[in-house]
Amino acid sequence: MSGPLNGIRVLDLTRLLPGPFCTLMLSDLGAQVVKVEDMAGGDYARVSPPVAPDGQGGMFHFLNRGKRSIKLNLKKPEGVELLKRLVREADILVESFRPGVMDKLGVGYETLKKENKKLIYCCISG
Repeated sequence: MSGPLNGIRVLDLTRLLPGPFCTLMLSDLGAQVVKVEDMAGGDYARVSPPVAPDGQGGMFHFLNRGKRSIKLNLKKPEGVELLKRLVREADILVESFRPGVMDKLGVGYETLKKENKKLIYCCISG
């Protein structure tokens, strides 16, 4: 998709509404967004009613249109390393974990900034 954010790469580690809506707007403006979900089911919106014929929640479809996705287990070293590789090529990372969770997983701001000094790191709660 072309747009003013064409060429911008975004990693979306968010769930439910505020974060996915933010990254949806970035995608709609042309950014390449990759939704990063955990192995245990991912975004809760996937199963929130109303559910589409494919078994996915309608809100999930709406909030994640135009995004690519990947599942990573950030509790394992391999998952952490894969995220770090993605961060090296990203411009923006948006996450919606409780404060301290990303640090506990070994992928907090200070760690990821070492992988990509130009990374814009956004924390969204709510």
